[in-house]
Amino acid sequence: MISARTTINDEYFNTYQADGLIIATPTGSTAYALSAGGPILVPQAANWVLAPVAPHSFTVRPLVVNDDVTISLQVSCRTGKFLLSCDGRSIQMPAEQILTLRKAPFKIMVVKGYNHTFSRTLRNKLMWGVDKRD
Repeated sequence: MISARTTINDEYFNTYQADGLIIATPTGSTAYALSAGGPILVPQAANWVLAPVAPHSFTVRPLVVNDDVTISLQVSCRTGKFLLSCDGRSIQMPAEQILTLRKAPFKIMVVKGYNHTFSRTLRNKLMWGVDKRD
């Protein structure tokens, strides 16, 4: 278990006591954050998702925040180190290290398949609208 003291725009928000904390972009919201109970964001949303992994309190729920905020985390744990994972790459960090997250000052272009839509992908991959009673 970790404790992640979290501030948003330099104001204390919450200390997450959980097995982990996922901070996801709209693209990442349909990956690990979704499996942790987080919401799905449309790709054009200007938001981030904060989704605790197996929180140790029933009152802690996923949160959607604007992507123009600065999020700071200070993680403490019994072992004195924690694992930080970003897009499949992981590094070990010392406890009490302050992590600061903010949106990059640039955008990237993403290749999209011909005739591809977000809603079609959700229907196909998550089987939305499929009636299994037949």
